Order: sequence, then C-alpha cells, then structure tokens
Amino acid sequence: MRAVVQRVASASVTVDSETVSQISQGLMVLVGIGKDDTMADATTLINKIIRLRVFDDTEGKMWKRSVKDIDGDVLCVSQFTLFANTNKGYKPDFHHAMASDSSRELYSSFLEKLKEAYIPEKIKDGRFGAMMNVSLTNEGPVTFTIDTRKLGYVDA
Repeated sequence: MRAVVQRVASASVTVDSETVSQISQGLMVLVGIGKDDTMADATTLINKIIRLRVFDDTEGKMWKRSVKDIDGDVLCVSQFTLFANTNKGYKPDFHHAMASDSSRELYSSFLEKLKEAYIPEKIKDGRFGAMMNVSLTNEGPVTFTIDTRKLGYVDA
C-alpha cells in the first residue's frame, strides 16, 4: 500500500457539490492499494498513520506527537493513481493498482481496522470510486509518503 500523509489544520471531501466528510486538525491520508497488497500491508500502514510523530509538542518542539497524542482527526481518501507508472510515454499506466472490487474490499477493511486502532468517530473517508474534490489546509507543509513494500515494512 502507498500513502501520502499530510498534516492539516482542516480538510474536506466534496462529491457532486455535497460535503461528504470534513475534519479539523489531524491527518489527510491518500491511500493507494497495489495488486499484491494484503491485510498485512493495511495493518502496517494503520500503525504508521496513528503513531507517526508529525505534530509539535506544547513547547513547539517538532516531531514530538502523533495524531493519537493530539486527539486529532484522520481523513482517508482512496487514491488508485498512487500506483501509476509514468516511466514510458505520457499516459499513466495503472496495472500495478489492485482491481476495483478487490480494492474496495481491502480499503473497507483498512478503514474498519483503523477505527478499531484509534477512535472510530475521528476516522472519516471520502467516497470510494467517486470523482471527489478534496480541499485541505496543509500545516507546515508537512507531507510524507509511505510505501509498505518499498521500505521493507511488509515482506513482498
């Protein structure tokens, strides 16, 4: 799985002019699911998301607190384009992304496990497969990429 994790002051997702999710301070997480990903990847990503120290402490020292420590929100948006291959030509190739039905199932399990690992009311998400408008106010900016396979978090 791949994720782009951003520290935000606020974020929201709109579909067809309707706001479907919004959060205040916390993390905006774009989640891509690869064709070989499993629940082990999801579990690894969940642990990283809720424990990654990207927030300041009360004295302003950076990298001291996690979203869990600050009681922050998490907004997840499924993003298959994180698995785009752009090496050849100018048209992205998405063959490394998991097929839609399987991806929907794993993404749903990922969200449920994330809610179990944190506070269910603090976890929000967009609308799987929909054309979404995502708005956010990035703090910092602080943005990280996580790839559960590339960095050896999960054995391939």
